[in-house]
Amino acid sequence: MVICYKQLGEYHFFLVLLLISVQCVIAANNILKPGDTLNTRSQLCSENNIYCMDFSPLNTNPIVNYTHLSISDNRKDDNSAVWVANRNQPVDKHSAVLMLNHSGVLKIESSKDAKPIILFSSPQPLNNNNTEAKLLDTGNFVVQQLHPNGTNTVLWQSFDYPTDTLLPGMKLGVNHKTGHNWSLVSWLAVSDPRIGAFRFEWEPIRRELIIKERGRLSWTSGELRNNNGSIHNTKYTIVSNDDESYFTITTTSSNEQELIMWEVLETGRLIDRNKEAIARADMCYGYNTDGGCQKWEEIPTCRHSGDAFETREVYVSMNMLNNLGNSSYGPSDCRDICWENCACNGYRNYYDGGTGCTFLHWNSTEEANFASGGETFHILVNNTHHKGTKKWIWITVAVVVPFVICAFILFLALKKRKHLFEEKKRNRMETGMLDSAIKDLEDEFKKRQNLKVFKYTSVLSATNDFSPENKLGQGGFGPVYKGILPTGQEAAIKRLSKTSRQGVVEFKNELMLICELQHMNLVQLLGCCIHEEERILIYEYMPNKSLDFYLFDCTRSKLLDWKKRFNIIEGISQGLLYLHKYSRLKVIHRDLKASNILLDENMNPKISDFGLARMFEEQESTTTTSRIIGTYGYMSPEYAMEGIVSVKSDVYSFGVLVLEIISGRRNTSFNDDRPMNLIGHAWELWNQGVPLQLMDPSLNDLFDLNEVTRCIHIGLICVEKYANDRPTMSQIISMLTNESVVVPLPRKPAFYVEREILLRKASSKELCTNSTDEITIT
Repeated sequence: MVICYKQLGEYHFFLVLLLISVQCVIAANNILKPGDTLNTRSQLCSENNIYCMDFSPLNTNPIVNYTHLSISDNRKDDNSAVWVANRNQPVDKHSAVLMLNHSGVLKIESSKDAKPIILFSSPQPLNNNNTEAKLLDTGNFVVQQLHPNGTNTVLWQSFDYPTDTLLPGMKLGVNHKTGHNWSLVSWLAVSDPRIGAFRFEWEPIRRELIIKERGRLSWTSGELRNNNGSIHNTKYTIVSNDDESYFTITTTSSNEQELIMWEVLETGRLIDRNKEAIARADMCYGYNTDGGCQKWEEIPTCRHSGDAFETREVYVSMNMLNNLGNSSYGPSDCRDICWENCACNGYRNYYDGGTGCTFLHWNSTEEANFASGGETFHILVNNTHHKGTKKWIWITVAVVVPFVICAFILFLALKKRKHLFEEKKRNRMETGMLDSAIKDLEDEFKKRQNLKVFKYTSVLSATNDFSPENKLGQGGFGPVYKGILPTGQEAAIKRLSKTSRQGVVEFKNELMLICELQHMNLVQLLGCCIHEEERILIYEYMPNKSLDFYLFDCTRSKLLDWKKRFNIIEGISQGLLYLHKYSRLKVIHRDLKASNILLDENMNPKISDFGLARMFEEQESTTTTSRIIGTYGYMSPEYAMEGIVSVKSDVYSFGVLVLEIISGRRNTSFNDDRPMNLIGHAWELWNQGVPLQLMDPSLNDLFDLNEVTRCIHIGLICVEKYANDRPTMSQIISMLTNESVVVPLPRKPAFYVEREILLRKASSKELCTNSTDEITIT
């Protein structure tokens, strides 16, 4: 880095004195050597100054004291970011640095963030003198190892982790060897780089580009038959082999300075370098198939074919507006909420940064004054029938009826053929031909999420024949082992109990649901294995074990300071919000507890163990079951007593977990001198006006007073007796992240204690133990 000053005339000498205290820091080159840093006052630019990397405050609302590490294209008029390193983890804008240390680790650090953000860490020792991080003229930021013969090996590259922009050389697809997936994910809002609702992918089996909205297929390009072609005046190449399958765009001329890019917007629209639309997923409403849109199984009964949102200016009164000031909602969230609500007539963003929602309601169109100069809303327009409809109906009938008759005859023939086929298939299965089912499962995985069906011999090799030394723990559905996959990746291998009667088809259906769950706060499923009676699930490995390993141990609990604990609470809430709202099907976990919260290398929480999870269609909210399974102390009263299951069941468990994280004590850890559990204890302290006495003593008063009190408050309203009185996960996240949100006063919680069980618990002097015993109820 060098310090530069503008050359000024003598008559501007007094300005020089001012500039002495202002450092104009620029990058001397485009390379970071071991020990070099890039801070918030400096910039790293590619050789020909096409791309530059720096810390920029991309998120203008509501977080103003944080920044992101991003790469910008200097050829774009708005100089906006084409890649963001830490889109979900902004860092302090005053102290953030990017560093390549002498151990070959590329990371982002700041004085206010205890844990660094690791971008690259080599599993093998590196020759530090021959390692560098370099920003290329292609926009690719690489960590590479230089060799004496002048060649280099790329160890890590930003192109493998695209955000919302596709540049020439970037890939959309999958690496078959590692299972790594390349895809674009939209920003949450126009000024908020957090992960949004839309994912742009390459589907290698059907050879088509697709856009998913929260996991639901919204748009497809249709089959691309040529390996080299052009879409919207942009050339593309398709590669498919044993190692990888991907789609990439290329330059249209030999001019390397030409600006070529695709970008998926927060609204779902895919645009090119001229901001012209390539795909309009924002115009896919579930009923239409034009322009590549895909039909959804169900749409609200009050919405009809032709209904769409249009941007209009309108004068409205305050009583026609309903605000939802939650910064975790982006434009697509507002659109979907309004679409689902039959009383909603339009929406706009609540915050300037593009987050939050304001909904518009009126009784009749006369109440809304559409005129220039009014507020801009996305108004739901109801298209009316046109003249000549009856004529077209008769023409349609004349054409369709003969076709329907022919189709019915063909249907009967196919049905008979299908019946014969299924009978033969059933006979094959009954005679033990399991290979066919496994092959079907493997093909299905490749179509869905590119998960892998592992051979049983590979699993045995990975776990050293399920050696006791490799055993990580014992779950309710079988033991879990640590294993090393053939790719060298560490994994947690769950061996389901052989007493389960689950067949191949049922096992496959369950896996198809689990593999749809993709979120940073959920443990990722890598694959499975089926061998005779064996049913094996293979998950990503979490090096820091589970939350209860630290939380309920006197020594290890000291490793969890308040900032880590609050980060864990927030991460669990984000994972639950995804399960309840943003996954393809509404998922209720039913067994949320400290031992089912795993921690990654940065102590970030990931929800695990979906063995008891229940899947709901989006319109479903509650069900009743006669098979009540769960862990004592975490089950909501309506579930434990009546078998009623809803998202509020998970909210109750979350409330218990929050109080345990704050106190460092199990809900059932109290001794027999007081017939009470942790919930009752917290409630008494709250009523006495001393809630902070609940705090874990190992925190040594090093915590944010208001933040802790607010978390205790939220924990108590989550464990209220009646499900309807508990908040939703959306409301909980708003309460956690926004101090201006009013938290309702808690009522007497639904704590109930069986004295016989409490008598068997340890005394208060023995609360900190290594024991992870829990009482499971069936």
